[in-house]
Amino acid sequence: MTCRSRHHVDRWSEGEPAGRRRRPHGRPRRAGGLLFATLLIAASLASSAEAASVPLGTADSFAVLAGGTVTNTGPSVISGDLGVSPGAAVTGFPPGTVTAGTVHAADAVALQAQGGLTTAYNDAAGRSSTATISADLAGRTLGPGVYTSASSLGLSGDLTLDARGDPNAVFVFQAGSTLTTGSASRVLLIGGAQPCNVFWQVGSSATIGTNSAFAGNILALTSISLTTGAKLTGRALARNGAVTLDTNTVTKAVCAAPTSTPPAGSLPPGSGPGGGTPGGGPPGSGSSSGPGAGDTAGPPSARLSGPHGCVGGPFAVRVTGRAIAQVRFFVDGRRRQTVNAKKGRTVFLLRVNPHGQDSGMHRITARVRFSAASGAKARRLHFVYARCSNVAAGPRFTG
Repeated sequence: MTCRSRHHVDRWSEGEPAGRRRRPHGRPRRAGGLLFATLLIAASLASSAEAASVPLGTADSFAVLAGGTVTNTGPSVISGDLGVSPGAAVTGFPPGTVTAGTVHAADAVALQAQGGLTTAYNDAAGRSSTATISADLAGRTLGPGVYTSASSLGLSGDLTLDARGDPNAVFVFQAGSTLTTGSASRVLLIGGAQPCNVFWQVGSSATIGTNSAFAGNILALTSISLTTGAKLTGRALARNGAVTLDTNTVTKAVCAAPTSTPPAGSLPPGSGPGGGTPGGGPPGSGSSSGPGAGDTAGPPSARLSGPHGCVGGPFAVRVTGRAIAQVRFFVDGRRRQTVNAKKGRTVFLLRVNPHGQDSGMHRITARVRFSAASGAKARRLHFVYARCSNVAAGPRFTG
């Protein structure tokens, strides 16, 4: 039997050729159809398990963002930018303070941030559900996925989110109406879970209870209220209504870079060619910092990172980790570059020039193959970025 393949590349296919095998009529054809359907389901599950984080774009630098007003009572501390748009009222600062950030009231930065929030909200709301959840999440331990409630979500006690050893694991919660947490409730993160990768898409308004400890990025269609003493590690981002604060601590969540001791013989950060610029050489040449193929001080791992916010000019993304043998990079499904491990390489780098790309969202996929000695299975990592419109230069990549 001969086999002919019609090769094509789909925008999200990571460049893999698709083929169709000729089969005789009858039952074998039906069996092939069943196999194909099974593979589709398996691919869908794999894609869900490796979901990319929700891109916040121009809203990324904000710890608090409102559409109407920001109102504060008491000595609240906000770490990150605070903004409001299209409204202009920010009250209660002081006694509230903003550290490591700036107040943006009805300016161009806040307006752009609202655009980024709208994109992120729609992204989170449009994701396919992994499981339907009940109104009260207290007492549950959940792994990475997309969890959906057609109406409200509540938390009267502790909710544990387990990343199962993957620091890139993403948790998305979709609430059809409200999100309400009780007094002293907590969101606990274990197994490497990071608050920067937790997203609460709320169809109306969110209320975080007194003295509670909440984690994740709240993306609310209407308003957000943090009651007395509540602490939030993440973001309070409201599209249309107010953000109300009362003696709160809000700390913008930033994903932590992997840490390890560089392999013997590698250079310290910033001492390689190019004065610390990622890679310091041609595309794929790597960098002089971070864990890499020669690092055996832990289990095999891989992390894909890139710039925050929208991009308007050339930038770089990088894969770091342990026991990595090869990384293949794809942009919007098209293969761009293959970087193989070699002595001294600690970072697998891809430089991207978004010139000519449509404004909007684009996806970079890194297919990571580990060394045979590690025994680890290959992984796919995803990074989503937004192509800025009317931006002359992209952000500086700082790793």
